[in-house]
Amino acid sequence: MNKSELLKRYCSRLVAMERRSILTKDAYRFEISIFLDFLNEKEISLENTDASFLCEYIDMRREKNKIDSRSVAKAISALRSFYRFALDERLVKNNPAELLESPKRKTYLPEVLDKESVELLLSQIETETPQGCRDKCMFELIYSAGLRISEAASLNLKDIDITSGIAKVLGKGNKERIVLFGKEAKILLNQYIKISRPKLAGTVNKTGALFINRRGTRISRKGIWKNYAKYAALAGFSSHVHTLRHSFATSLLAGGADLRIIQELLGHTDLSTTQIYTHVETSMLKKNHSAFLPKLKKEQV
Repeated sequence: MNKSELLKRYCSRLVAMERRSILTKDAYRFEISIFLDFLNEKEISLENTDASFLCEYIDMRREKNKIDSRSVAKAISALRSFYRFALDERLVKNNPAELLESPKRKTYLPEVLDKESVELLLSQIETETPQGCRDKCMFELIYSAGLRISEAASLNLKDIDITSGIAKVLGKGNKERIVLFGKEAKILLNQYIKISRPKLAGTVNKTGALFINRRGTRISRKGIWKNYAKYAALAGFSSHVHTLRHSFATSLLAGGADLRIIQELLGHTDLSTTQIYTHVETSMLKKNHSAFLPKLKKEQV
C-alpha cells in the first residue's frame, strides 16, 4: 500500500469510526504524512518500528521543526491513532506508540481584551462596504457569543434566530450547542443579512452560509483570521481572533456568571478547561493591585 492510499484509508477511519472532527483529521493526516516520510528516509518498514524509533522521530520533530510540548502531545496522539489503524489492517503486530509518554502541557493564561479594547478594535472596521459590514457583524458575534473561529465560519443562515438572540453552532467533535448573543449583534446581523450579504452573494445565492466572501461562497477560517489581524493591527493590538472568545468568558466571570453556565456557553466538555478563566481573573486583580498600590510594591523586602 503506497503512502497516498494509506493516508486515504486512515483518514476515512478517523472520520467514520473514530468520529474525529475535520480539523483533527487534517492535523493527524499532516502528522502521519511527516512520519511516513521519515520512515522512507530511514528505509525502515512500518512493521519493524518500535518505541525507540518513535522516540527518534519525536526528537527529530523537536529539533528540526521546533515543536513545543503541546505539538509533541498532538504528534504522539496521532501516532497512537495511526498504529491502532495499522493493527486493524494487520500492517503491524503491536502498537509501540502506546509506550510513549505525552509531555506535561504548560498552562498558559489566555490573552484577553477589556470591553473598551474590543470596542476600539471594532471601531477600526469601515462599514461602508459589504465586506466591512460583514466583518463588524462577524467579530461582534464572535465576541458576543464566545464563538470559536471554526464555529463562526460554519454558521448557516438557518442557524440564526435574530429575534430571540439565539444561534445553533457546531462545536468540537461535531457537538451542537445553543449560544446567545446581545443587542448590538442583533442590529449588525439585521443590517448584514438584509443589505450587505445580498451584495456579496450576487444574483445567484450559491450557499446557505451566514458569512460569505466576495465570491459569494462561505468565508474560510483563514479569511477570518487575516481580516481580524488587519483590524487588530490598526487598533494597536497583536491579538488573535480567539482572544475575543477569551474576553467573552472573562467578562462573564467578572460579571458574576456561574462557571458551569460559562462552560455550557463555551461548549467545554470538561469544567477544568473553563477554570482557566478564574486564573485570568486573579491575574487581572494582581495587575490592578500593583497599579493602584505601587507603594506596597516598593516596600516589599
